[in-house]
Amino acid sequence: MENSTQESHLRSDNSITYESPYPIYAMAFSSTPSVANLNHQRIALGSFIEDYGNRVDVISFDPETLSIKTHPTLSFDHPYPPTKLMFQPNRKSPSSSFSDLLASSGDYLRLWEVRESSIEPLSVLNNSKTSEFCSPLTSFDWNDVEPNRIGTSSIDTTCTIWDIEKGVVETQLIAHDKEVYDIAWGEARVFASVSADGSVRIFDLRDKEHSTIIYESPQPDTPLLRLAWNKQDLRYMATILMDSNKVVILDIRSPSIPVAELERHRASVNAIAWAPQSCRHICSVGDDTQALIWELPTVAGPNGIDPLSMYSAGSEINQLQWSAAQPDWISIAFSSKMQLLKV
Repeated sequence: MENSTQESHLRSDNSITYESPYPIYAMAFSSTPSVANLNHQRIALGSFIEDYGNRVDVISFDPETLSIKTHPTLSFDHPYPPTKLMFQPNRKSPSSSFSDLLASSGDYLRLWEVRESSIEPLSVLNNSKTSEFCSPLTSFDWNDVEPNRIGTSSIDTTCTIWDIEKGVVETQLIAHDKEVYDIAWGEARVFASVSADGSVRIFDLRDKEHSTIIYESPQPDTPLLRLAWNKQDLRYMATILMDSNKVVILDIRSPSIPVAELERHRASVNAIAWAPQSCRHICSVGDDTQALIWELPTVAGPNGIDPLSMYSAGSEINQLQWSAAQPDWISIAFSSKMQLLKV
């Protein structure tokens, strides 16, 4: 397939902006429509205040009227800035209890029940043997095949797999030589992680003694910050390096050599997300204020790959989510704004 050099711009008339009272970092789309209105989708937003006291707000978005609704009762205090927020994936329909499960990471893994007009804390999952100290969690991922399972990554070099229904640790692995920055599930029992040691490693819970290194930073010990596993085609994953304008696309069948490197950002890439409905599209955002959508060609040309479309925000974009329930909507966060873009 020829790679197109023509860039198209995401239309600004198909974007909607929400301004928060504080800087935003963590974001999550719910996997089901709101029970109060089936056209609406819930979005959780976490504050980034360098202090103990932080907030999480749950707002709702109506793609038909391009409107955002705030709910004063759907907001709660969060200790420290949440490093990640995620709603329980693959809930097929709103349950009779009219509630959503939301998880957050920070000092601990916490579960919250989001009801129609209130949010209740459900559990605080802490695997620290000493109650006075805990190693901060950098990220987590919710297993969409077995939704009772969540994996967390920590600065203490470990990944911990929780059975959230029983509230117990299934297993804890020393995953890397340095801090683990992100974790992503592939299959029910297979996950991968990235670390400050510069490696991407794949683990299988059926064989906890071994892991497979499928990529290492070209410069030794350049940290890998984020990892996204392509849920439409599990052969592919993407990662980003610290202070790098590249998105590295990996094929787990051919370890060590990336199948593509997307290098059109003009500053550091901060977040990546695969399209939920297509195995060949991925979005990246960065310090150059750009959100770029890429279509991966069957064969990359000699001059690299150009983005399919691009969008410029008001300042450095630090976070990105692609809605699985409404796949033509992407959300980005920059400073205290959350912007929804129709793609």
